[in-house]
Amino acid sequence: MLYLQFGFLLLMLYLGSRYGGIGLGVVSGIGLLVEVFIFQMPPTSPPVTVMLIIMAVVTCASILEAAGGLKYMLQVAERILRSHPTRISILGPLVTWFMTFMLGTGHAVYSVMPIIGDVALKNGIRPERPMASASVASQMGITASPISAAVVYYLAQLSDVTHSITLLSILSVTIPATLIGVLAQALWSMRRGKDLADDVEYQKRLQDPMWKEKIENTTATTLDEKLPSSARNAVLLFVLAIVTIVIVAMFKDLRIIGDATKPIKMSVVIQMMMLAFGGIILLVTKTKTAKVPDGVVFKSGMVAAIAIFGIAWMSDTYFQYAMPSFKAGITGMVTSYPWTFALAMFIVSVVVNSQAATCRMMLPVALGLGLSPALLIGILPACYGYFFIPNYPSDIATVNFDVTGTTKIGKWYFNHSFMVPGLIGVGVACVVGYALAMVLI
Repeated sequence: MLYLQFGFLLLMLYLGSRYGGIGLGVVSGIGLLVEVFIFQMPPTSPPVTVMLIIMAVVTCASILEAAGGLKYMLQVAERILRSHPTRISILGPLVTWFMTFMLGTGHAVYSVMPIIGDVALKNGIRPERPMASASVASQMGITASPISAAVVYYLAQLSDVTHSITLLSILSVTIPATLIGVLAQALWSMRRGKDLADDVEYQKRLQDPMWKEKIENTTATTLDEKLPSSARNAVLLFVLAIVTIVIVAMFKDLRIIGDATKPIKMSVVIQMMMLAFGGIILLVTKTKTAKVPDGVVFKSGMVAAIAIFGIAWMSDTYFQYAMPSFKAGITGMVTSYPWTFALAMFIVSVVVNSQAATCRMMLPVALGLGLSPALLIGILPACYGYFFIPNYPSDIATVNFDVTGTTKIGKWYFNHSFMVPGLIGVGVACVVGYALAMVLI
């Protein structure tokens, strides 16, 4: 019966993924209802902590965007890319990774991707090389960001198990691991596909005068827009927020308030800091609040919160119910072959399209199986597997932004532009992360 119920869980996740975003959350709500009232599973608590973290971070980042801070960051990134155009295949992915590291979300990639494609095309570089790699890198940056929901949830859970684990413990592994993974897949991408001059399909398209004019006369740039000083100030305040969070994480005494014996949890600190600095940015830059909900970051982030609401609640209810029966059979395999849990995380991520939701689903299972925190931190990059099926918004957008058509979803669906960079990036990041975690944690 448990296997049939697990099949039902996968069916709900699959149906939700067909609609994406909010669809994932509400279809999972149907699954939760069936689990509780038909299968008689006791409902667990909803994933409130993860949702609040997402809401707080997204609110602050959305105010940054409304204040012009995201455009300011984009102009800085564009100056770097256009100053070294021949290195776009390396710099493009590094830029998108860093933007995600700063913002805690990969959805800022929509703004920079047309610029990466334009720089590549204007310098005769096959746009697929930096663009597909940059899309993958933007998602790999999530497990390296101190304010991402995935990292903060890991911190909240693992610090309760092992008190010596801090935010810096996790980032000391995930930052170098994901960076090396990004560099590995970027280096591979530098030689992928044919050069534009030798690409028969591309040259054939150039025979169409309208298509040729579109390619040759299209220029994506943000440098011609003059931004107010408030945009730069918004970025500086946002950076200050991140630095403050890291400092508070480093010095535990700062989190012990009054006569309390236990420090405030970092998940709570991050929520407070993001809300407070969101307010500070709003006041200092005099940003109109009406602009905040219209930005890409706000819409994408709130959709993600609703998706996680349903996915994590439904999945957690099933796994808590099934764990006593599964534990005996799974423990031996995972103990003998620890890497198999990384594979399990990867597969779940392919289905749920969210790193935070994957962590929320799988970390309690891993702790229930008795896996070590060091192992779990080392394989954290495996929670990004949704490049495998090319239906994630950033991947679809990247395909559409590439006016040359070199970045594409293949004839056989799985032979798409993101597959090999994703496998290389995540695979290398997990290997490096596991090695670092065994030494550092």
